[in-house]
Amino acid sequence: MFSLPELEDALRIVHQNFPGTPQYAWPLLAARTGAEVWVKHENHTPTGAFKLRGGLLYAERLARERPNVAGIISATRGNHGQSLAWAGRRYGIAAVIVVPHGNSLEKNAAMRAFGATLIAHGADFEEAREEAARLAVERGLEFAPSFAPDLVRGVATYSLELFRGAPALDAVYVPIGLGSGVCGAILTRDLLGLDTEIVGVQSTGADCYARSLAAGHVVTMNRADTLADGMAVRQPDAAAFEIIKHGVSRIVTVTDQEVGAAIRAYWTDTHNLVEGAGAAPLAALLQEKARMEGKRVGLVVSGGNIDLDLFRSWIAD
Repeated sequence: MFSLPELEDALRIVHQNFPGTPQYAWPLLAARTGAEVWVKHENHTPTGAFKLRGGLLYAERLARERPNVAGIISATRGNHGQSLAWAGRRYGIAAVIVVPHGNSLEKNAAMRAFGATLIAHGADFEEAREEAARLAVERGLEFAPSFAPDLVRGVATYSLELFRGAPALDAVYVPIGLGSGVCGAILTRDLLGLDTEIVGVQSTGADCYARSLAAGHVVTMNRADTLADGMAVRQPDAAAFEIIKHGVSRIVTVTDQEVGAAIRAYWTDTHNLVEGAGAAPLAALLQEKARMEGKRVGLVVSGGNIDLDLFRSWIAD
């Protein structure tokens, strides 16, 4: 999908906008898991999530190739929309974002603050995405998908920072929504010639990629039942599945209760606020504690954008 020089160029564009994010080894997490744990803190980007990296690559190319574009439109549960709004403002491109009804109030507020026009439509991400595609034609806007080469190459820069900033890792656990984050990790690992395992993580209530991997072909579900909205996807992207199928060692599924425990662990052990999808890799590592004992493991905290009420309910559980 891209070469190492192209990935290096993407990192240059990202670092023109913010200085990247740290990766830290947290001793309390090591004591909790029995592994040496390196956390990639994508909750420290200007939008609080890894998606900003892809949005920057997408907006930079669009501004360069189509300077008179009327604007972009996309669908999101929050982090993708925030990335497009932030990057769109940076490169002078108006952003319209479609969210499902009942979406996170705090993520909606953040998208508006970053300059996006919000439209609420549908019961879930898939229905919002269909409406965004329809409005793109009706309004003459550029439809920005949630999985595309620009987005994957931009997101992959977090993996380049992680693999170069941490000692050699035995495994990296990555949450899977539509798939850009895990695909970026797989492709970067392969470009660098590393033998690090990439372990995907999904919710037990939204495990379309895990089911697809077991079946050997794309499996679409009729539900995405999880409070971890960054993983609430019921229809795999076919291109993402091809990369995942050949690149992950396995996909671990975690319950919302396990995610809640991981959110609490991050708060007590690192004093970081982590959203559900971002905590899922730690939940998976805790599930595989015996398997990973004594190994050096990377955990991708994909974001920290969690509503206060949900955070309270999870840490009080």
